[in-house]
Amino acid sequence: MTQLPPAKALPGKPRPPKAPETRSQTISRRRTARFAAVQALYQIDLSGQAADLVVGEFLSHRLADILEPLEDRVRSPQVDETWFAIVTNGTTKAQAHLDPMIQACLGATWTLARCGYLLRACLRAGAFELQQRTDVPVKVVIDEYVEIGNLFFGGNEPSLINAVLDRLAPQLRQSEAAV
Repeated sequence: MTQLPPAKALPGKPRPPKAPETRSQTISRRRTARFAAVQALYQIDLSGQAADLVVGEFLSHRLADILEPLEDRVRSPQVDETWFAIVTNGTTKAQAHLDPMIQACLGATWTLARCGYLLRACLRAGAFELQQRTDVPVKVVIDEYVEIGNLFFGGNEPSLINAVLDRLAPQLRQSEAAV
């Protein structure tokens, strides 16, 4: 009996989060908050719910087990709830300003709508942090969202996240060059 090759994720089509390769890896509180913020932004974009309602739902019910799909390989820290709320609410408020900038960094044949909900959430959250959170170095912001992309996607999406955020960095962070 012949086996089919593993299915590839289509652009913008999420797959269940994959666990990092290292069995005993610990994800930082902030990365966990970013991971949760991307999921919350996905929910906001998909459902049209208000950000404050989704943030409240996550804080009350979902953050405690946000890394459950990864528990066999990742030790789960407590989530930095403040960072989660800052990224989720801030990204939602800045979305109208950031979307045209993100769109301009995509290839000529790509649209932000074509990216899909989850990839848009990663790009928007990364762009928000580049613009508003100057206390976090550009390289850290880009690396964090590329790593989050690696948890969600099996294709070239993390490379796209890297390229778009790297192109946005000089526009959003004029005082700090992208590395």
